[in-house]
Parts: sequence; C-alpha cells; structure tokens
Amino acid sequence: MSSKQLHIISFDVPFPADYGGVIDVFFKIKALHKAGVKIILHCFEYGRTPQIELEKYVEKVYYYPRKNFRSLLFNTLPYIVLTRKSELLKERLLNDNFPILMEGLHSTLLLNDPDFSDRKIIVRTHNVEHDYYNSLAAVEKNIFKRYYFYNEAGKLANYESVLKKASMVAPISPKDTLHFKAINPNSIYIPAFHPFDGVQIDSANENYFLYHGNLSIGENNEAALYLINEVFKKLPFKLIIAGSKPSTDLQKAVSENENIELNQNGSPEEIYKLIAKAKCNILPTFQSTGIKLKLLAALYSGRYCIVNLPMVENTGLESLCEVCNETSDMISAVIRVAETKSFPLESIQQRINILSNNFNNESSANKLIAAIF
Repeated sequence: MSSKQLHIISFDVPFPADYGGVIDVFFKIKALHKAGVKIILHCFEYGRTPQIELEKYVEKVYYYPRKNFRSLLFNTLPYIVLTRKSELLKERLLNDNFPILMEGLHSTLLLNDPDFSDRKIIVRTHNVEHDYYNSLAAVEKNIFKRYYFYNEAGKLANYESVLKKASMVAPISPKDTLHFKAINPNSIYIPAFHPFDGVQIDSANENYFLYHGNLSIGENNEAALYLINEVFKKLPFKLIIAGSKPSTDLQKAVSENENIELNQNGSPEEIYKLIAKAKCNILPTFQSTGIKLKLLAALYSGRYCIVNLPMVENTGLESLCEVCNETSDMISAVIRVAETKSFPLESIQQRINILSNNFNNESSANKLIAAIF
C-alpha cells in the first residue's frame, strides 16, 4: 500500500464536475490518485447525490448532510462553515493520523478544534471568500439575500485568520497567494486543476460568440446582462449565453434581442462542445479573486478569447487573450474577431507553451504531494 494516504474534505459532492469549485476538487482527486495517493474522501451534500464515479479514484467516500439551520445565521461564525459541522467526520478523521486537505474555507471548522492542533492540515482556497461574497452582494437585487451576502462577507473576513492554524495554505491563483501569505507565510500556489490533457483547437467553427457560466450566481448574471445591454445589443453578431438557472431579467433581455440565444442547463459535455465550436469565447467578470475555470476551458479548447482585466489579472494568461477594459474596446474587439477567417497557428503554439508550463495537472499534483508529504 502507498505510504501516501490523505483525507480530503470537500465542501460539496465533487461530481459531476460542472461548476468552478468542484471542477478543481474532482480533477485534483484524479491527479492525486494517478500519482499514487490513497484518498479518503469526505463530502458534504446538499442537493447533489452520492456518486459511484468517485469510487474509481478514492479508497473510501463518506457523505455528510449539510445542516442548513436558519438559527446558524445568527452565529458569529460564517454560515458556510457552521453548516458543515459533523461529529461523525471528526470521529473518522481521528481514527488515524493521515494529513487532511480541507477544500475551501467552508471546510475548516476543525482547525479550531484542539484535537487537531498537532495534525498536518492543508487548506485549499478557491477565492478570497469575503471579497467574493461582497461582490455577490453588490449585484444582488433581493434585499434579504443582499443582507445575507454582506453579513457573511463580514464574518468571513473575521474568520479568515483561522488559516494561521493550518500547516499550509494552497491558494488557486498567484494574486490570492499574496493575500494568504500575509495570514499564513506557508502559502504555496497550486494552479487550478481542470479536465484538459492538452490544447485542442477545433479547425471548424461556427459563427457565434459564447458566454458561459452558472447563471444563478449574481456575478455571472451581471456579466451576461452586460454583454447583452452594452455590447451585443449594438452589434449584428450572434451571442449564445449558456448556463444553468438564468434569472428572469436575463431571460427577458435575451428574448428582446434576435441575435442572442439562451442555452439552459446543458451538461458539461454540451458546454465544452459550445466552447470548442464558438468563433470566440467572450468572458468579462466583475470579481477578480481566484481563477475562473471557464477561462481555462476557453483557452484549452476554444478559439479567440475576449476578456476584461479582472478575468486575467496576475494569472499569467494575459497574453493569450484580447483584454478590453472599456466597453468601446470590447465592441471593437468583437467586430475585429468577427471579420477573421482562421485562428493563427502561432496563437495555438503560444497557448501550448504557456498552459503546459503553468496549468499541468500532473505537475500541480506533484507539487502538492511534495508539500504535503
């Protein structure tokens, strides 16, 4: 048996790998398994069912209900942390002395438990969570949800110092690494894990632009509405917006524009096909912590990619995208790309060079393994 054995606590069931956070978790598990690490996986579940697929890559998988009690909203600790409390999880973790990888600040409640004070614990951060929650609040129209997001952001900012107790923090982006080093000096950048083995650009493309994301998240809803109202409303080109649970406002905006189409609730495979066939993936964001897995998807399998600065700043991917900070620049870039006939071979080679050096799952897994073991 491998001497490298590891507990992983996941904030959600990481399969299907159909949104940013669980994409990183699932493909990290696959890469660690391939490298010989024996994984005991612990998943909190709330709406996603147990998955046989996970058993291919782990020794054991346990599921724990997330305790969504409204009374926990009035606690001083963050709701996303308190709702992931489990005595059974604690009991199982104390049965051995294997290192523990906690996925997200969500999964870190046991860092405060004295029974784990001498345990090797690594925290994978996916965002600066209080910044993320503040950005959700800023675009939320429902007054009660907005209050929750602002309130949770304040609690998360206060709670974040718990990371001092971790043996190591593993941020998902260089920018986040600078932030977390100020809390825990042993913060080591581990790039995002993803489903792509290499750059594969489809030579055949269709004449549309694509924005994709989980449309139930306020940040993505805002970006989609921005593209409709500020960019494509003024242009004759086709835009497809793909993602789950679009808002009423977004559906209305799409219905009012003949050149814009909404593709709802597609599977990950369907989304990847849309990415590959698009003439251009257009991906603005108004929230810059972490790294957007949708950006990696667009660069590994899509053609042209138009973004704004918050999407790529300090990722090392700036040179692979058309970066537009003003709406007028984005409109000009869309017109310019629409007139192109082929995607340059030198751009494909540039992607291969940068992505293989900076976002290789095997290299990232080996880096993580070296840090843990």
